[in-house]
Amino acid sequence: MENLIDTPRLPRKRRSLAQELVTVLSEQIRDGLLKRGDKLPTESAIMEAHGVSRTVVREAISRLQAAGQVETRHGIGTFVLDTPSPSGFRIDPATVVTLRDVLAILELRISLEVESAGLAAQRRSAEQLATMRAALDALKESAAHASDAVASDFAFHLEIALSTGNRYFTDIMTHLGTSIIPRTRLNSARLAHDDQQHYMNRLSREHEEIYEAIARQDSDAARAAMRLHLTNSRERLRQAHEEAQAQRS
Repeated sequence: MENLIDTPRLPRKRRSLAQELVTVLSEQIRDGLLKRGDKLPTESAIMEAHGVSRTVVREAISRLQAAGQVETRHGIGTFVLDTPSPSGFRIDPATVVTLRDVLAILELRISLEVESAGLAAQRRSAEQLATMRAALDALKESAAHASDAVASDFAFHLEIALSTGNRYFTDIMTHLGTSIIPRTRLNSARLAHDDQQHYMNRLSREHEEIYEAIARQDSDAARAAMRLHLTNSRERLRQAHEEAQAQRS
């Protein structure tokens, strides 16, 4: 399959190289050049084909994993899982690149995840609650490493969606992937004029309030805690956006 990646090299334009590579590989999956069950070329082959670093390749693969398009099997390789429908609902992670884009995604998340948290409080199992706890513990441990923190943050929110028992919540969250977490697109602490550790501590408190409400199966409190968490994120970024706009004018 390695010849399938032998496409024109990625342009060095506005979007990051990882985002460009995500777009290229997603298009090959959508167009059927890479089919369900196919093994992706090796990291080295992709690096050579596109003239990018190993870090770029791994970031792109990570985003495809978060979007549910591929899975990596340890010691074997990375395999295609899904072929997205060109006519179906689709948000390309590579298009979520500006502060305005992230704000729009946060608005979508508020409408989706507030109800998700309420249903999760009603329906979650003990095992699902334990998975949420593990994700929050991992988030605390990896707070100093942005990429790891993002993965744990997403895992927590995804487990809430899974706990609703409604596959459509899960499908949308999986489709959006880690692009829904603002830190994958922007340095949120810097934009909020906040110390990174203080910023992460505040996020941790917000996550804990969501978790505790779900743990005691209080749907109203879970909805309120999720709304507060996402609204706070939106407002911090909205203020940063307004400041950036004012500086340009």
